[in-house]
Amino acid sequence: DKIATERDKWKRKNKYYYQEIERLFKFIIPPNSSILEIGCSTGDFIGQLKPKRGVGIDFSTEMIRIARNKYPKYEFLVDDAEDLHINEKFDYVIMSDLIGHLDDVWQAFRELQKVTKPETRIIITYYNYLWEPILKIGEILGLKMKEYHQNWLCLSDIENLLILNGYEVIRSGYRLLFPKFLPLISFIFNRCFAYLPLIKNLCLIEYVVAKEGSRKIELKDYTCSVIIPTKNEAGNIEGAVKRTPKMGKETELIFIDGHSTDGTIEKIEEMIRLYPEKNIKLIFQDRVGKKDAVMKGLDSASGDILFILDSDLTVPPEELSKFYLVISEGKGEFINGSRLVYPLEKDSMRFLNKIANRAFGLMFSFILEQRITDTLCGTKVLFKRDYERIKENQRFFGDFDPFGDFDLFFGAAKLNLKIVEIPVRYKPRTYGKIKIQRFRHGLLLLRMAFIGLKKFKL
Repeated sequence: DKIATERDKWKRKNKYYYQEIERLFKFIIPPNSSILEIGCSTGDFIGQLKPKRGVGIDFSTEMIRIARNKYPKYEFLVDDAEDLHINEKFDYVIMSDLIGHLDDVWQAFRELQKVTKPETRIIITYYNYLWEPILKIGEILGLKMKEYHQNWLCLSDIENLLILNGYEVIRSGYRLLFPKFLPLISFIFNRCFAYLPLIKNLCLIEYVVAKEGSRKIELKDYTCSVIIPTKNEAGNIEGAVKRTPKMGKETELIFIDGHSTDGTIEKIEEMIRLYPEKNIKLIFQDRVGKKDAVMKGLDSASGDILFILDSDLTVPPEELSKFYLVISEGKGEFINGSRLVYPLEKDSMRFLNKIANRAFGLMFSFILEQRITDTLCGTKVLFKRDYERIKENQRFFGDFDPFGDFDLFFGAAKLNLKIVEIPVRYKPRTYGKIKIQRFRHGLLLLRMAFIGLKKFKL
């Protein structure tokens, strides 16, 4: 609301940029279509596209007020992309420069099911994340409106989230290599160079056109087991019990304790007494290490679907319901959380850890030939039947992994399971100590990468 009165001023200042997006929309959208724009701001795209039926929604009441005054012919509503109340099907749905401002892009794409039909085309435009430093400089110099901290999603992240919600990508690409208008120069850069291999990846705008998938998946009702390894996590136990959602027909919580000395065991036993309606189990480790705890929990689980959740709760337990929907709808067979899509909260991940995680993500993507952005996110989900198959094949790789993550990753890739990732919000730890030792475990990761390279490539 605060910036609504300034919005059109900034649009005029960057008129060429918005004209190019409008040009893309006019190329894709034929006349006399019905159009919904989610995150319509002051309504200019709806006004310029001149649809037969045009509806714009935005969660800012002031933006909507301005849009209604400018374009009284069309309908503008206050609504939330992550909780749509409109229930009408459209020919085209536009989301322009919106997804960076969303708290939960997965949920916003889920909500699209309320407004799409098989013939609907969804058009998403967004900034190329490679331009982030340039855009920040533009804000400092007063060339661009200042933005709050945004999600920076690459094309593959956007496509992945659409696929996980039942949509298929028809086309995607890049536009606008030179976002300011200079006679001849803009034409050469944006009509010639911008379409060349490799150079096109440097363009400012990335876009996706998607449609509903060819078949609807019938949601099955599975039983679920949530595996929570613990060691000196007394302050997080109650949160894990209260915040883990009930999923499927039944959800059991399995705590595997690794010789805690801070009252963790007593806290788990207290939760078992206080919540008899919840299926809570406590198992004790004979040996040490996270891998032993994870495998012991997976072996003890009775559910059809197995969830691994770190007891530090840096990945919120509430996120598990998304993982359940994705695997139960058949969108993937091994679901991995990724902490490196949304902006990291302060103190949630140290800088060197972030750099190392990105590097290992690229390395393991190359080795496994499936896209992996975050190898060490503790949140992973798979079917019990697939875990049993992975366990049977474990001798192929040997006993080398102290965490358990890579036994599962390598095993899933060896069995050609479909690995997909779900972005998760990563929170700072509120209790206990970080158990990752950067340099020692970094060397272990390099060793595991070499083993994977040897087994898969060499």
